[in-house]
Amino acid sequence: MERASARALESPSSPQRIGRRQGLKARDVRYARQVRFAGIGEDGQTRLMTGHAAIVGVGALGCVIANHLARAGVGKLTLVDRDIVDRSNLQRQMLYDEADAESETPKAITAASRLTAINSGIEVIPRVTDLNAFNVETMLASTDIVLDGTDNFSARYLLNEFSVKSGIPWIYGGAVGASGMTMTIVPGTTPCLRCLFPEPPGGGTLDTCETTGVLSPIVDTIGSAQAMEAIKLLSGRSETLHGSLLQIDLWRQQWHSLGVAGARRVDCPVCAERRFDILDGEAGFETATASLCGRNTVQVLPPRPLSLDLRSLESRLGHAGQTELTPYSLRLRLPSGIAFLLFPDGRALVMGTEDDQTARRIYAEFLGE
Repeated sequence: MERASARALESPSSPQRIGRRQGLKARDVRYARQVRFAGIGEDGQTRLMTGHAAIVGVGALGCVIANHLARAGVGKLTLVDRDIVDRSNLQRQMLYDEADAESETPKAITAASRLTAINSGIEVIPRVTDLNAFNVETMLASTDIVLDGTDNFSARYLLNEFSVKSGIPWIYGGAVGASGMTMTIVPGTTPCLRCLFPEPPGGGTLDTCETTGVLSPIVDTIGSAQAMEAIKLLSGRSETLHGSLLQIDLWRQQWHSLGVAGARRVDCPVCAERRFDILDGEAGFETATASLCGRNTVQVLPPRPLSLDLRSLESRLGHAGQTELTPYSLRLRLPSGIAFLLFPDGRALVMGTEDDQTARRIYAEFLGE
């Protein structure tokens, strides 16, 4: 009986064998056009399916990147984002809809749900947090590649130091107005970000989506270029990387590819001298603030990540206004019209103001300095 059962299991018509064949067939159908492309093939697809990419910032660029990588079959995606879905996002952030904006769900959670619906065969890990020197190495240490979906140079300089220190490639990208740029940084092979931009731009010297606006097609273009570079690296085709600082202006239909092969600086503090001032520096003892691009919102960060019991805080803060507790955050709506959205790590979004001092004051009133 046991031998007969074993033979039945191996029978071409057995449910188990049929299920396995159907599973393989489903995979073949899903990625058939991609595998047929000579640059990918079966080997490249297998590499993609065992790859792990982290996308930092699941806003405009991050949505494009994550969408492409999920559909390409990258086996694991880690999504790191600090923000919630807002109605102003819907013009260009393709993974979100009006219901998400109405519920103000964290972007990482919503994006993970959408991507899992797109491809149930991959693992998507949402991280609702602000990436910083305290958590970057824990968050990104197991990844094969990191992609930049952020909107500020502070985060990019942090990613650059992490990349060089850990030897993990990262892909810089930025878009504003109708133009954008991207560059792939491979530690030990290419220049790093500090080689090309030794000092961060001064405050107020760069256009932002708040001052200049942003058009959706340039976001799609830059994000797609970043995703393509990631697919090349993850599929083992690093020799096909574009090796440049690619600059695109879709309004004027101008494309420039600035070669960077000889741009590595012998005095670069990061990739030459291996100084990691951001990663290794001691944080101050004051809260930090950052205005969110295109939003009437200020993010407030504690000096160090906390571990808050939001349910307990809800009862303590209830006297100050209307509270709403979710699995991810605690919202306090103040009589003034300002909303205070608090996360378990002590981070808060103060919505209804662009003034840093107002945001700090409200934060201090409820959580202390």
